[in-house]
This record gives sequence, C-alpha cells and structure tokens, in this order.
Amino acid sequence: MTITTALDALEQVLGDRLSRSKPDLTAHGQSESHFPVTPPDAVAYPRTTKEVSQILSVCAQHSCPVIGYGAGTSLEGHTAAISGGVSVDFRDMAAVIEVRAEDMTVRVQPGITREALNEELRATGLFFPVDPGANATIGGMAATRASGTTAVRYGTMRDNVMALEVVMADGRIIRTGSAARKTSAGYDLTALMVGSEGTLGLITELTLKLQGQPEAIGAATCAFGDIEAAIAAVTATIAMGIPMARIEFLDAASVAAVNAHSKASFPEMPHLMVEFHGSDSAVAEQAERFGEIVADFGGSDFDWATRAEDRSRLWQMRHTAYWAILGWKQGAKAIVTDVCVPISTLAQAVSETQADIAASPIPAPILGHVGDGNFHAILLIDPDSATERAAAKDLAARMAERALALGGTVTGEHGVGMGKLDYMTAEHGAGWDVMAGIKRALDPQNIMNPGKVVRTNG
Repeated sequence: MTITTALDALEQVLGDRLSRSKPDLTAHGQSESHFPVTPPDAVAYPRTTKEVSQILSVCAQHSCPVIGYGAGTSLEGHTAAISGGVSVDFRDMAAVIEVRAEDMTVRVQPGITREALNEELRATGLFFPVDPGANATIGGMAATRASGTTAVRYGTMRDNVMALEVVMADGRIIRTGSAARKTSAGYDLTALMVGSEGTLGLITELTLKLQGQPEAIGAATCAFGDIEAAIAAVTATIAMGIPMARIEFLDAASVAAVNAHSKASFPEMPHLMVEFHGSDSAVAEQAERFGEIVADFGGSDFDWATRAEDRSRLWQMRHTAYWAILGWKQGAKAIVTDVCVPISTLAQAVSETQADIAASPIPAPILGHVGDGNFHAILLIDPDSATERAAAKDLAARMAERALALGGTVTGEHGVGMGKLDYMTAEHGAGWDVMAGIKRALDPQNIMNPGKVVRTNG
C-alpha cells in the first residue's frame, strides 16, 4: 500500500515522533461536533519547518493524504482523515519567534494557542485580539479564517495575519506577505492561504498584527423581553457609531443552559453581552450611550462590570456556552450552524430562524456575534435518531438558504470543512470551480486535506 510505504519512510525522518498508536489515532479522528470518528493512519509531530517539508515531500512521492492538526476545536470536520493518511500535529511548533513591539507585530509558530500567545505578550502592553472562544491554535485559526467575539472591533484572522511561511504539497517552502503594513506586489498569497483549511499547504509560521492593551475596559449584560428588541438594540448601537469591542447575543434557551452550567442566575430572557475598550472617559461615555439605547428598546437588568475578575467570569460563561448547551440535553450531539448576514437583515434572519426552530422537534438555542451579523443555532440531536438528524439537517439547510437569500454567507467563521460543501455552489457559483482549479494547480495529487472546501473530482 502506498500509505504504508509512506509511513515507513516517515519513520526514518521522525523516529518515534511518528505515532501509530490507537489512542493517538482516535484522538486525531475526533470532532467537537456531530461527525463520526475518522482516524488517520499515523500522527506526525514535527519540530521544524524542514521536517514539515520532508513529511510533505515523502507524502507527495507516495500519494499519501496529509491533514494539518492544531487543537482539534473545529466544528465542520476539518481534521477528519476521510481518506486516511497522516495527521500533522503542530504541538511541538508552538514558540513565539519574535516580538517587534515598535511595529506592533509578532512572529509565531502555528501550534501556539491564542491564550498562550497573549500570556507571552503580557509584559509588552500588547495583545492579539482575535478571540474565537475556544483556546484554538493560531495556525488553526488562520487556516479556518476564524473570528469571534472581538471581530466587530478588531476584525477576523483575515485582517490580522500579515505574512506566512507555508509548506506546499510538494514540500516547497514559500513565504507570503511581509512585515510591512501594505503591499501592491503581486497576488495576495497570504489571503489565499488564510481560510484554505490546509487544502493548499501547511502553515509553519505567522506574522500577526497586535493591538495595545486598552487603558480601560467595561463590560455589561442586559436582558430583553424578546429577540426582536435585542437585535433592534444591536442595530441601533451600530448605526450610532458606538465603538463596541464585543457585542454578543444569547436567546432565553442559551441563557438557561449557561445558568445551569456556570451556576449563574441571569433572567431566562434574551440577553446582550457587551464590552467597550478605551480611556476611562470614553468607556464611561460609551456605556452611558449604550444604556440609553437599551432603555429605548425595553431592556432591563443592565449589569455593569469593570473589575477584571468580573469581566473574566462574564466572558468565560459566554465562551463555555457551546458546552453548556451541549450538556443541556443528555447524550446529545450538536449540528452547529454558522450563518452571517448583513446587519440590516439580522433581525429578519434571527426571527425567522426562531420560528423554524419552534416548529421543529429538536431544541436549538441561538447565540452569536451579532455585531457583525454572525449567529449560530446549536441543533441538539440524539445521535442514534434518524428523525432528529433529518430535522436538524432541514433546519440547517433553511438557515443557509435564508442567509444566501439575504445577501449573506453559510459560514461566518467556522469554515467549510466537509460540513458545508453542499452549499458552496449556491454561494459561489462558478467561483467554486475557480477554487477547485487553484486546488488542482497547487495540489495536483489532492493529498492536502482531501474532501474539504472544494470538490476536485479526483
């Protein structure tokens, strides 16, 4: 077998850092979502870019699939080894290479997590702002073009990655971008690789933009009588130009799950969670203006937090909401939707989604980063129930179709993986064929994370 031959050759390169143990294979075939366990044939643990290049050279020679692996927090089956092959785990490439405080940039290896990076940056007065909630690796965040709670102010990974080092399917090592803040030199290969989900190459180094730690931070929660009022408050806040760092939405069901999981006592009503960054006076002014908007739309229980420990507790509850919701139904698996629509159509999208859920046989709490039009329904199913799975798939399809009809996208931050493939033609039309053409040009053997993002027909 060609894969077996490739693994034998890789053992000569990596020694005992090529694992074929069943626990390792199972761990690297698991998913946070509903996809079945799909293990690779081996797991490689490289320590240098040169070793990654050697891995890909060997795999290209033997037509062996290669799947990049970070923290395993993806939700669309990105790391499933559906064709077997080698999972390349970047746990041993997790260093901060260089901090350039005067340029507000940092160079890192892909295996470092966002929390570890910000811990390393603490003494510099700088931080990396993209926060998807899960403690994902920076390489994985770039590969899926992740965003999260702070995107409304600081942007997504697309906006914060300046340059990359990438090992291509044939083992070539290329560098994209530079430490300069802008360029007009040729095709934007950095943008191509960010969001490519390991289907074009493996990222081995990243240059990132940093932000200054704000002088003051204030956070608050507020409850609303219904979803429509909460979303209207979001739209009004954005229209007034109030510079929010975060603005998150949880429906009543999400709040109930968070209460049970975190032993909190929020009223079981739709909630907004907001955060402002700036000077003491600016944060106070922003909070006051936001409070007026909340009152205009009938919001109540405006609970303001400025102490670091209170803010941390608040956002920790938001970040664990997915697992709180998952635990709400015993033994459930989740099909996670991830649509994003223009702000002007957000209220319609959320309201119609809520009506669809009410008419379905499964629970599906709604939450999301509504400041940029991105929201999720966590569709809870009994994994052994074909009826519930079908109902969830129908709900997800209706959400995707609605998002596209409203001028949006079927995935605002989780990526395509294999879970969103069926919607790509509807979203991109002939553009999806162009993506497949790029894939064939850069990975003619289709060894790089096959079966994700595009379909190449061989």
